[in-house]
Amino acid sequence: MAAPVVIYTSRTCPFCLRAESLLKGKGVAFERRPIWRFLPGGRTPLAERFGAEHTSVPQIVIGETHVGGCDELVALERSGRLDDLLTGG
Repeated sequence: MAAPVVIYTSRTCPFCLRAESLLKGKGVAFERRPIWRFLPGGRTPLAERFGAEHTSVPQIVIGETHVGGCDELVALERSGRLDDLLTGG
């Protein structure tokens, strides 16, 4: 069974687009949760969920695991651990 994937994202963020492209390339369905970065309080949901040090986008959650951002997702892919995480293993 595939682990659910959620991406807190912004339409204009190149790192968000890269993370989404990586997942799409693997055929992974994900839920996109827009963060309105430039509105007052726009990053509040990120700080509340992940802590004050994780208010940039994207923030990626796979199953119950907070992966972090695009760099962390790419590192998981390069290390060969992303597929296990995606399958809930």
